[in-house]
Amino acid sequence: MNKNIGQTMYSWAEDLFPICRSITGPGVRETLLYFKEILPDLKIYSVPTGTKAFDWTVPNEWFIQDAYIKDRHGNKIIDFANNNLHLVGYSEPIDEWMDLSALNDHLYSLPDQPNAIPYVTSYYDTNWGFCLTHRQRELLKKEQYHVVIESELKHGVLNYGELIIKGKTDEEVLLSTYICHPSMANNELSGPVVTAGIAQWINSLKNQRYTYRIVFIPETIGSIVYLSKNLKHMKEHTIAGLVLTCIGDDRDYSLLPSRSGDTLIDRVSSYALNHYVKSYTRYSYLDRGSDERQYCSPGIDLPVCSIMRTKYHAYPEYHTSLDDLSLISSDGLKGGFDIIKKTIEMLEFNQVYKSKNPCEPQLGRYDLYPTISVKESKEYELSKIMVDVLAYTDGYNDILEISRIICEDFFTVHEAIKTLIDNELVILK
Repeated sequence: MNKNIGQTMYSWAEDLFPICRSITGPGVRETLLYFKEILPDLKIYSVPTGTKAFDWTVPNEWFIQDAYIKDRHGNKIIDFANNNLHLVGYSEPIDEWMDLSALNDHLYSLPDQPNAIPYVTSYYDTNWGFCLTHRQRELLKKEQYHVVIESELKHGVLNYGELIIKGKTDEEVLLSTYICHPSMANNELSGPVVTAGIAQWINSLKNQRYTYRIVFIPETIGSIVYLSKNLKHMKEHTIAGLVLTCIGDDRDYSLLPSRSGDTLIDRVSSYALNHYVKSYTRYSYLDRGSDERQYCSPGIDLPVCSIMRTKYHAYPEYHTSLDDLSLISSDGLKGGFDIIKKTIEMLEFNQVYKSKNPCEPQLGRYDLYPTISVKESKEYELSKIMVDVLAYTDGYNDILEISRIICEDFFTVHEAIKTLIDNELVILK
């Protein structure tokens, strides 16, 4: 595995940051083709405009060439070429002169964050607009302005990427991330680059237990379209899923549980964050805001939650130009990668075992118990773990539950069970 995975993921984010992405359009395709270079088996799909997906319809495709506002002297006071957040996503074309009072109805700024450009979209309603810092807005004079947006909204396609990595079973783990936001680093790019890093790592495994369904989609409409095409299979085969977003900063970790809150992935995620990071914030499903809304919705009911660094909406730079490449780091991305990797390893290893003996076996016969029992010796402590593990390998408790009961690390219990299997003392239920 890449030893410098944090730096590698950060370099991917640097490459992808300038691209103007939306829920459809050339930016999405460019982004998917970039990830296909990293993950050659990634398949890119196209869904035509007008396709019905449950209560939704795939919208027109958006193409943007240029957009700006000029003052009466011909100076560009707002220029899409300088920052693609300056333009409201899915803006319709316009080429008009107007005074400041008319223009103000189409301008968006944040008085409480005067140096930030907000991220604003209008996907499903015909509109146009520009975003700017509040400091810029306060400098606008009462004069005529030339407003130009060179865009097209026309019949096209919605694109998404899918990578299936086959395992020994047809039980599946879903990893979902979105590729529809323009230049924002933590909210957008951290999810896809960590997902790509995790996909590379899974590809390097040998004989992994589960099949992995990894999707790069536009948020909301992408997950709805994807579910409309794959729901029957996913309901039959998905045992766990994660939405990967906001996972590259250096702040806290976060957990947003599934709607039911008690699925396998909820248990594993909670354990991983409780034991392998310094601190984290546990949210309620009522705090949802990403594609877990679709995966966990009634009638879908997939076991999906989200592990993040700082949760969307919970950091001040969210959905603004301040969410730039300085907000994420190679260490932050690697921290996100590591906790997802740990969670997947736990999913892979977590099974139910049963002791083969009706009573406690004589571990000394297998060199698993010291011939001279000295309290608090290393050998004694290891043997005690073995005995405690055997006490709960009853065909009902999985490794996660045994770890909780005996207060030992999950991977320590897993290693103990491997030893017990090697000595034919326990069997897989």
